[in-house]
Amino acid sequence: MNIEWFSQRLFELRNAKNVSARDMSLSLGQSESYINKIENQKALPSMSMFFFMCEYLGVTPEEFFNNNLYKDKKAEELLLLIKDLSPQQLDALKNLLEAFGKSKK
Repeated sequence: MNIEWFSQRLFELRNAKNVSARDMSLSLGQSESYINKIENQKALPSMSMFFFMCEYLGVTPEEFFNNNLYKDKKAEELLLLIKDLSPQQLDALKNLLEAFGKSKK
């Protein structure tokens, strides 16, 4: 992880929440340009501010650093959906997923 990655991740999570950098900055009790400075790689938050940012964004610190958060949540949703499928349905789903994988190549 580096400052570029951190800045990009903050930008992604903030946009997913559909909030401006200014509004987030002010909501955290900071100057209106605070988040903008972080996203433009001119600053990093303190540890305590990082925790406030995670709380504001509705993610845990672990989720903040998890690049595959969306994939992980979708995978969990899929596991819940397939757990009650019959063996035949599971085989059909497996074949379909394998076909998707082959079509990417």
